[in-house]
Amino acid sequence: MSSPPPRPRADAPPPPEPYDAEPYDREAYQQMYEHQMHPWPQQSYAESYGGPDASPAQPDAPYYETYAYDPYAEPPQRPLPQPVPVDPALVDPAPVDPGPEPGPGYTLPAVPESSWALDTRRGRLLGRGVLLFLLLVQAGLSLRLGGTAFQDEALYVASGHYELANLLHGTPLPADFAGYFSGHPKLYPVLAAVVDSRFGLDGVRAVGLLFMLGTTGLLYATTRRLFNLRAALGAAALFSVTEPTTVLGYFATYDAPAVFLLALAMYAVVRTDRMNALAVLLAAPPAALAVGVKYASGLYLPTLVVLAVVTAHRHRGPRALLRGLVLGTGTAALLGVGYRLSGPLGGISSTTTGRAHGTDSALTLFHDSAQWGGLLFVTALGGSVAYALRGRMGEMPWIAGSTPGRWRRTALGLLLTGTALLAPAYQAHLQTEVSLFKHVGFGLLFAAPMAGLGTARLVGPHFRHPQLGIMLYVLALVFGMVQARQIHSFFPDSSRLTAYLRTVVDRKGTYLATEQEVPAYYLRDVTGWRQWQNAYYMDYTAEDGRRYAGPDAFRQAVRDARFDVIVMRDGVVPDTYRAVEEGLKDNARYRLTAVLPYTASIGDGTYRVWVRR
Repeated sequence: MSSPPPRPRADAPPPPEPYDAEPYDREAYQQMYEHQMHPWPQQSYAESYGGPDASPAQPDAPYYETYAYDPYAEPPQRPLPQPVPVDPALVDPAPVDPGPEPGPGYTLPAVPESSWALDTRRGRLLGRGVLLFLLLVQAGLSLRLGGTAFQDEALYVASGHYELANLLHGTPLPADFAGYFSGHPKLYPVLAAVVDSRFGLDGVRAVGLLFMLGTTGLLYATTRRLFNLRAALGAAALFSVTEPTTVLGYFATYDAPAVFLLALAMYAVVRTDRMNALAVLLAAPPAALAVGVKYASGLYLPTLVVLAVVTAHRHRGPRALLRGLVLGTGTAALLGVGYRLSGPLGGISSTTTGRAHGTDSALTLFHDSAQWGGLLFVTALGGSVAYALRGRMGEMPWIAGSTPGRWRRTALGLLLTGTALLAPAYQAHLQTEVSLFKHVGFGLLFAAPMAGLGTARLVGPHFRHPQLGIMLYVLALVFGMVQARQIHSFFPDSSRLTAYLRTVVDRKGTYLATEQEVPAYYLRDVTGWRQWQNAYYMDYTAEDGRRYAGPDAFRQAVRDARFDVIVMRDGVVPDTYRAVEEGLKDNARYRLTAVLPYTASIGDGTYRVWVRR
């Protein structure tokens, strides 16, 4: 049995009427919907927001009466904005002269030739730090050599003492040093004597080291002026470890100050390239003084004169020839005045211009020169070729047009690199290897800037291949160390010989020694210069009145017991050694008192000392 339907609640809304109970009234439905579902405020929308239909007369008008929305009505048509008239003068104004353009707020510094980076303050400080390191290495390589005085060292320092006494007290000279010295005897020998009196031989050698360190510093400054910072470091690095530089750094001879003066003259030439032509005269005094210190320095005066022209041609054109003329004339004038004041200098002819020819072949001389400076020369040759082909590395293409012309670059490379061949070529002409191990260093000084440029090109822009530059430096360092040790140990240690001779000599005797300069220097407090006779040449008048010369003179003098002490070393002057042995044979006036062995790079040997009974 089904339950009855529930009774409706009293508060329940009436059931909706059927849709079709009465006709649909659109306006009544809309009004009902607006009032029941969206009770708008009594103030009209138009009045509240300032619409165009706001009517204060009807404050209570509902929204649909004031601003009714009709989806079927056409949208209102608003008038388009009218164009505003424009003044033609504003559209196409008359041209106004802007005046000169303001200059830039900054300027870049001048870029050195062949550079690929600007030398900033940080770069300069870093370069000086690296240069200091190179100088310390150079000093260490030279100081490690040591040893007793070599024949030339003893000659120059001992003669300086006699020259100094002559200048200060008028003491007569024991020999005409100016007649056979390769430099003026009153220049470097006097300086060496002053230092030797207070600091000894090591002090004199230290002065030579200062000269060579100064040479490396001037080379760095010159190359930086010619090219750039990196080329300057490469030049200083290679030059500082070569055999001539290392040996001359601890050698009491003319060569170190002469090389320094040439480096100073070269720097003055390069530094004054943009100044007035007369400014190049600053290079004349050091150039002339270099020739006075060592006559062979005159071989490099033409290089300085041509360098004065080449470095200035870019800025002065044909007028650069005037610089070369001024420098050449000034240097020649100073040399003429110096020669006039110094008096006759026979050593110029005997040691330089008219030097006696030897028997060494040109092949031997160039082979030895290649050993001592070949690596730097080859690097300089590569740098010259690279510089001739391209002025800059290409990292700054906007300055490519400011490089010097190709002919000038080629001339500079040929001049500097070719100067390294002057000393070997001249000594090949003389057929002598005497002092070649020192003279090679003069030419390497001029070739070093191109070697530095070659090193920079080898490393490449932005240090692309730094290992190549390091390998080149290490290779040059090893070669220089080995060769400098061989050259310096070529001369035997004479300390034992000197100590023994001090017990058998005095100021009354006459003494024969193979290298008489060494004992004459060390024993000058107990002997005089004239008491010593060298083993190279001698004139002798025998007891019977006959005159002898050369080896015969030595032979007869020994037979006559002309010497109180005889000191001979085999292998130095073979003809004299044999003649002395023949004079000592069956000679009861002498007895062999000492045999002192020594070790040198050329082999072992002995000093033999005979004393007259």
